[in-house]
Amino acid sequence: MKNKVSPIILGLFIGAAVLLIVFSSRMFHILQPGERGVIFKPYTIGLDVDNIKLPGLVVIAPWNQIITYKVKEQTKEETMDVLDKNSMSINMDITVRFNPIYNRIGQLHQKFGVDYINVLVIPEVRSVVRSITGRYTAEELFSTKRKEVEDLIELETSQVLKDNNIELRALLIRSITLPAQIKAAIESKLQQEQEALAYQFKLDKERSEAERRKIEAEGIANYNHIINASLTPNIIKQKGIDATLKLAESPNAKVVVVGSGKDGLPLILGSN
Repeated sequence: MKNKVSPIILGLFIGAAVLLIVFSSRMFHILQPGERGVIFKPYTIGLDVDNIKLPGLVVIAPWNQIITYKVKEQTKEETMDVLDKNSMSINMDITVRFNPIYNRIGQLHQKFGVDYINVLVIPEVRSVVRSITGRYTAEELFSTKRKEVEDLIELETSQVLKDNNIELRALLIRSITLPAQIKAAIESKLQQEQEALAYQFKLDKERSEAERRKIEAEGIANYNHIINASLTPNIIKQKGIDATLKLAESPNAKVVVVGSGKDGLPLILGSN
């Protein structure tokens, strides 16, 4: 006689299958590369901030909830009006690149939630930008100290976000727009400064060249003075004799009259 399946067991099996089908969407989750998950357990410990789920299949109890965070690098572009040191209005375009710190999304969610970009990142960036630009004049922001300002904004923003579980990858000032009349005045001033620097460079170059020529002339004068002081009549005669002997040894035809030249030096009458 064949064994029959108990109706109770069969009912339990069917019920379990139905429950599995009904709750499968709450129990089985796939985290993609670049994602992390944090589990909320309402009936036990609440938010499990330390047990961060990695990419792959994640199975949880159907009464629990998984919160998924994208941890890939993200980019936000902001346009804001700020005031310079003299309370002049300036328009700035800022680009921010960041991502949540992978193993701290539990703390991030606990404090700021999934809308952390609008709740944390953007307000902090705006606050730091306004604070730092208020330390400089429009001219400095526009030209001479733009890189310094950008570095300071990045440094202070990075520290604030890191303290709140966000890693800042980069912060860039894309553009700074000044009122037209102020921009024209600054550009005119910068052009005049460049022309003045070019003129000063030319003067310095000419001054250096004049100094070089003066030193060269003094050197030549000193040399001639030393030579003239060392040329006695006897040395001059000896030089003449030596030169005459070399000429006499030359194969060219010539007539040499010894003692007939000026100061008794040999006289060269002719040569071919």
